Amino acid sequence: MSNKWTQNDIPNLSGKVVVITGANSGLGLESTKAIAAKGATVVMACRNMDKAEKAKIEVLGQVSDAKLDLMKLDNSSLESVKAFADAFKAKYDRLDILFNNAGVMAIPRTETADGFEMQLGVNHLGHFALVGHLIDVITSTPNARIHNTASSAAFNGNINFDDLMGKESYGRWTAYGQSKLANIFFSNELNRRLKAAGHDTISNSSHPGFVMTNLQANSSEQSGNPFFERLLIPFAFFLMGQDVNMGVLPQLHGATAPHAKGGVFYGPKTMRMRGYPAEQKSNNAVNDAAALKRFWEVSEELTGISYL
Repeated sequence: MSNKWTQNDIPNLSGKVVVITGANSGLGLESTKAIAAKGATVVMACRNMDKAEKAKIEVLGQVSDAKLDLMKLDNSSLESVKAFADAFKAKYDRLDILFNNAGVMAIPRTETADGFEMQLGVNHLGHFALVGHLIDVITSTPNARIHNTASSAAFNGNINFDDLMGKESYGRWTAYGQSKLANIFFSNELNRRLKAAGHDTISNSSHPGFVMTNLQANSSEQSGNPFFERLLIPFAFFLMGQDVNMGVLPQLHGATAPHAKGGVFYGPKTMRMRGYPAEQKSNNAVNDAAALKRFWEVSEELTGISYL
């Protein structure tokens, strides 16, 4: 691939339908702008519709002819996920790209409507269920893609099968790392299963490097604004960070570049923190086929949804 792949390299997407979860802020909002500018219809799947309306206005301010459709999706509720999928399939008969982008980061332990630890529930299980509900329309769309947004936190993450929900022991950053490694586990096993079933749909994943978005602010606010983090994060960003326009490139590349591959993890190539997108290694745990299969089966059991 090019050493300097940018948004200008996104192909024409006219006629295509794209769903972006968490499209009202951060990487999701930037992806919405970029995809809309290339002619696709973008379904902005958001939990807070007031914020979604404001985000839509912002997108239209930059892409005046953007084709946008706001639809409610709360990843912390399996009922909401199903309702979104049903509403989507009632309106559309194709889905070319699904960005599983919505997420929460390093928050105190809470639970979703279905009793899941919030970070695992929102970042992974909600998206696992969403793909399951939409898999028929995705696989019937030629050369469709499913892209999962992970994080550099996955590098040191661990899937704790004995305490997935953090009931015995909980650390907000440990739980975040698990949920982001879960994104890659899901992406790679999904790609393997799609290929085995003979579909031309691919699944891949990425991380943005060190980018400051609303996630950091929400994490800090919900956690009582820890003094150490208030000092360390801005300093680390000054040394290694990049703006969201660069941070969004790995996921845009994985979802749209003609040469992007399934089962691959993309991220910034300079120290894995900044720069243009490139293929990367994530975590040695993703090479354990038995663990990926086990995690898929656990996800099926927890969500009550089986596919592929």
